[in-house]
Amino acid sequence: MRMIMAVLFNCIAGVTFAMVTGVSPAASCVGANAIGVVMGMCGTMPTGALRAGVLTEVWTGELVKSLRRGLEATWLDGIPDNSSLVENDVIHLVDVGVDPDVLINNTTYPISLQALDDDDIPVGLDKFQTKVTPITDDELYAISYDKMGRVKESHANAINDAKFMKAAHSMCATSNTATTPVLKTSGARDAATGRIKLIPQDLINLKKALDNLKVPATGRRLVLCTDHVNDLLEVDQNFKEQYNINRNDGTVGRLYGFDIYEFANNPVYTTAGVKKAVGATPGTGEFQCSFAFYTQRVFKATGSTKMYFSPAETDPEYQRNKVNFRHYFICMPKKADAGAVMRSDYMAS
Repeated sequence: MRMIMAVLFNCIAGVTFAMVTGVSPAASCVGANAIGVVMGMCGTMPTGALRAGVLTEVWTGELVKSLRRGLEATWLDGIPDNSSLVENDVIHLVDVGVDPDVLINNTTYPISLQALDDDDIPVGLDKFQTKVTPITDDELYAISYDKMGRVKESHANAINDAKFMKAAHSMCATSNTATTPVLKTSGARDAATGRIKLIPQDLINLKKALDNLKVPATGRRLVLCTDHVNDLLEVDQNFKEQYNINRNDGTVGRLYGFDIYEFANNPVYTTAGVKKAVGATPGTGEFQCSFAFYTQRVFKATGSTKMYFSPAETDPEYQRNKVNFRHYFICMPKKADAGAVMRSDYMAS
């Protein structure tokens, strides 16, 4: 039974590898099992460990590919990637980069020294862990589709959803300050919720806020929540036309000096204008925000990814395999001085 299970798992891994690389599925299955046999004969791993090792390595690689593809054509795409600076799932903010002052038409020498002495703050990457999925031997024998592939896809999607939600939360200021403006909408009141709707003038005010912060015009990105997208669809024909063209990939277009995207899990603000915790449920008068940022003043970084797997052989009572993943990632501003938030105001009656 152990041998059959080992061959089955290696065949599944081989077929998946074949689909990715374009080689023959049959040859890939044979190769996967041959690797297991050869390495097992070499005595490089304990009995039974190789089969699990081969499986987890293949599926970890597949998950990493899925996570990488999940960032393409989204509002996180194009943000500077500092993954190469990550060590042990920690990144140092001093390594991310601080810009020096620039002298124009200087005639005074020697040029004065300017130490880029930002504190060396180590930041641990956010840890994302999926809950354990059980897969019984009965399922693997009976089903007609690639169960392991479906599980990998589900875990990748769940991790990506959590990554985007946490990244959006990190990009938004806790509250309104001179360098982190949190503006309020000024449109008509929604009779059902009391929410004040977003209007084009609010986006102009958002642009002015970034202008006042001296944010360069090129590279400004705006991520709208679904409420604000719907508000603009009602009143802005140009927005509506661009939205109908690009809605499939989350990209809206370029208006008001912003590359505009839509995202469904933006942070929630209280009626007092304070950002709530990640994933917090909105209360009365509390709504998701939209946020704008300058791409060159933020960064993202990816750390390690690991698959945890226990075979059915170790679970004689239920005879089920168990799998989950752990992944490290972070996205945040280098410095809180090049972004702004637009939250929905509230009027009870």
